[in-house]
Amino acid sequence: MVSPTLALAQDVDLTKISDQYKDLSNVNAQGVLSFVINGLLIVAGLIAFLFLLWGGVQWILAGGDKEGTEKARKRITNALVGLAIVFSAYALAYLVNAVFSVNILQFNIPKIVG
Repeated sequence: MVSPTLALAQDVDLTKISDQYKDLSNVNAQGVLSFVINGLLIVAGLIAFLFLLWGGVQWILAGGDKEGTEKARKRITNALVGLAIVFSAYALAYLVNAVFSVNILQFNIPKIVG
């Protein structure tokens, strides 16, 4: 059995640790935020597309049933509205970048120099 004090007293080679995590030295808040925003847009678009497919399958499987067809129509309508919102958000970000040269999808945190 190893005592806790003996385990804590071991030498650690910090050069190996720094080499192991060398790729993480370029990570900053700007990159993480940009990654999250782009990821959310992609995930939202994929979810809306999957709901669109689900509604289409639901429509086919309704087989003329009025209630099933109505549920499928509502799901497809909501999925199309969701896709329109996602594409509009991306288009708005692109438009803001084109007009004002502010890239929302590449989030930059200004540095205070003083």
